[in-house]
Amino acid sequence: MQRVFFTVILAIFLGATASAQDVTLQGKIRGTDVSGTGSKTLVKLVGVNISVQNTTTGTTTAPDGTFNLKVKSLPVTLVITYIGYEKKTITVETNNFLDIVLQEDVLAFEDIVIVGSRFQTRTSITSPVPIDNIKLRDMKATAQVTMDKMLHYVVPSFNSTQQMISDATAHFDPADLRGLGPSRTLVLINGKRKNPSALVYINDTPGKGDVGVDMNSIPLGAISRIEVLRDGASAQYGSDAIAGVLNIILNDEAEKTSVNAYSGITEEGDGFQFGTSINTGFKLSDKGFVNLTAGYTDQEETNRAGTPVGDGLFGPIFGDESLSDGTNPWVAQNPDLGMRVGLPNMSSANIYYNSEINLNENDKIYSYGGLVYRSGLSYALYRAPYWIPDQFFLKHAPGEEYQGFQPTFETDVFDNEWTAGFRSKKAGWDYDLSFSYGSNTVDYTIGNSINLDLGEASPTEFYAGGYEFRNSIINFDISKRLRDKLSISFGSEFRQENFVANDGEEASYFGGGAQSFPGLQPQNAVDAKRTNAGAYLDLGLDLTTNFYIGVATRMENYSDFGRNNTFKVASRLKTSNDRYSVRASVSSGFRAPSLHQIFLSNIQTLVSGGTISNQGTFNNNSPVLRKLGVKPLKEEVASNFTVGVASRPSDDFFFSVDFFKINLDDRIVYSSSISSSDPGTTVGAILAANNITSLKFFINAVNTTSKGIDIVSNYRMNKLRFNFAASFAKHELNGKINTPDVLAADGVDIFDRKEQSRILSSRPRQKVILGATYDLNPFTIGLSGTQFGEVTWQHASDPAKDQTFGAKILLDLNAAYRVNDELTLNFMINNLMGVYPDVIDPKGDFVTDLGGRFKYPWEVNQFGFNGRVFLATANINF
Repeated sequence: MQRVFFTVILAIFLGATASAQDVTLQGKIRGTDVSGTGSKTLVKLVGVNISVQNTTTGTTTAPDGTFNLKVKSLPVTLVITYIGYEKKTITVETNNFLDIVLQEDVLAFEDIVIVGSRFQTRTSITSPVPIDNIKLRDMKATAQVTMDKMLHYVVPSFNSTQQMISDATAHFDPADLRGLGPSRTLVLINGKRKNPSALVYINDTPGKGDVGVDMNSIPLGAISRIEVLRDGASAQYGSDAIAGVLNIILNDEAEKTSVNAYSGITEEGDGFQFGTSINTGFKLSDKGFVNLTAGYTDQEETNRAGTPVGDGLFGPIFGDESLSDGTNPWVAQNPDLGMRVGLPNMSSANIYYNSEINLNENDKIYSYGGLVYRSGLSYALYRAPYWIPDQFFLKHAPGEEYQGFQPTFETDVFDNEWTAGFRSKKAGWDYDLSFSYGSNTVDYTIGNSINLDLGEASPTEFYAGGYEFRNSIINFDISKRLRDKLSISFGSEFRQENFVANDGEEASYFGGGAQSFPGLQPQNAVDAKRTNAGAYLDLGLDLTTNFYIGVATRMENYSDFGRNNTFKVASRLKTSNDRYSVRASVSSGFRAPSLHQIFLSNIQTLVSGGTISNQGTFNNNSPVLRKLGVKPLKEEVASNFTVGVASRPSDDFFFSVDFFKINLDDRIVYSSSISSSDPGTTVGAILAANNITSLKFFINAVNTTSKGIDIVSNYRMNKLRFNFAASFAKHELNGKINTPDVLAADGVDIFDRKEQSRILSSRPRQKVILGATYDLNPFTIGLSGTQFGEVTWQHASDPAKDQTFGAKILLDLNAAYRVNDELTLNFMINNLMGVYPDVIDPKGDFVTDLGGRFKYPWEVNQFGFNGRVFLATANINF
């Protein structure tokens, strides 16, 4: 049916023949440079629309900026339009060669977006789907210093907060759109797919069970702007684009050098951070450009641990009242129980490039990529003397009074991204052939620890293994605008993926393994590969000048789980002056189970069921899971619906409102901790055979519905600029949880209330941002307020112990002083009023806050708990 439909459409618009014309007009069109260099040089413009006024006759400029247009007679009035430039109307009375110059339209140019359309560029008004175009200046105005945190305070539907005491998750920061988890947000760089990280988030944080792109691996200095597509786009881009797409546009500056440095500290005197980056570019004569970025950042730890009276965790476990009431001598001397709960220590170095070379008028090659290395150190639970007796740690501090120890969790992360491609234009067709390679690796080291089963022979530092992920992608895209109304694009993608788990040294996993994190064992090691081939067809039809409809379909075939087909229909009706539009889309989507979710297996040390124990994760291909009735993972499928309006009533005011609804079926989740003390049950027998007290696994377990409203608005009044944005979302479970019959017979709850809250209420259901910037040249003052809605943590089995953490408002101040054209100084205060989340109320359950060790929530998260932060930056341009 799809082939018949597209054939009919093409036949309709290609079947008509052009009538003979009497006069041929020739000319070239150039435009003032809008590259941001400040120069007013003229550049050739490709794809400019030239039409005869009040007719359907028209053409577009060729790659060299020239055009030929046949008209019936002279004089004739031509209308010339190009996105980012002012519309121009001229009357032609002779057929002399025309040399036409278009003037840049700054407001329209800043609103140009590329993502979501494979045809001509559009603006936020003319796009049929909601897209935010986030400029670097808007991101820097947030008083944040990393890309993901900037987006957290600019785009209400985007969430990213740094995690605490959560193994490697604390060094990656799960990020998502619309609260649907990191796995369902596709990240592109210059329109090409970015590789995911090697890590699957398996700790008790938002995003648990998901795999996402390592957002810390994309340096801010290399970025020009970011486009945020808030709509499903699987039919255009493939797997993962269920919640939306982030398209990161790299810097293409070729005539300027920028140096940025910053430093900051919290009001508590910890968390010192500093960083520096340099971005420079140069032209390759008149053939192209190269842009380079290099940077280094360093962040020291913070500590916001609780100070309980007594150890409410180990007192009940050991049945020792002196621990519970705080009369134990060590507890009395260490009211924080030796804990450090906060940001990890982290340093990062990066280098990135972006380049393009014009081979001739029609052909060009391009390439971009970068290397990022990051090391981190965070902490596990403090091993107090009453937990690990001193005879097991004699080597650690000989001759000193034994005070216990706190193991460290250390990571080495390496991210590599590289893309090269060739673009060409032949006979009106645009071709783009590219190859991309990306990899991400993380290695674990457990420091300041011991393996009790090795006794005095135990080392105190262990290589615990690690993970690797890499992919290779070939893309071939072809597009053309047929006549004046129909655009067609089609193409293919071939992708190879490879997930590797490396086992640690034997001492890390021997016996019970290293304290805090037993290393990956040889049976956990894996080297898994798969391939995927996809093809798409995308049609765009301007039924009239103001009414547009687009249709897309895509087929994907994976070597492991098979085929998936998706579609999308999007439409937009606008006014002729491009001031108002109504838009809507409906689409299907999917997400392939990641190789991480299929093949991950490990053992973790956790507090579970009132005890400290080892928990095993079984990979999805394990015979153990087949015994439990758990089926092989299959793809998630989704349906998306979006409808909205966008308007720019005046040059100074813009607003948009969009409603969305996303149904997600067969959602892959990381199960609850499953245990049984009865060896007669299937679960009990498996636990005993594997010497673990509980087990977990990945499973297609739930169906969810997410719906909400996004609002974006900005207003400029002379030197004063206002921005307002808000997101309101609600997530619900649909129907029953898909519990295998074997586990149901054992009375097992595979996805308990606590795990459910992680996908339903761990992110704020509403986030509202209101900001103002006033330019008092040479001073600029910016104040932004962000309201983070409430989040709810649910107890695994007892609703009476649930806790809702109330909504909070954070203010951020940014004051800039332009010393001269080259130097700008900024002073910023994040969280001006020093707001913290509500304190955890354990309601008698010592596991909820780990006996008072945690003061603030970490399993659900609004904005972290660092308090007030002071920052200063310097920017030099030359």
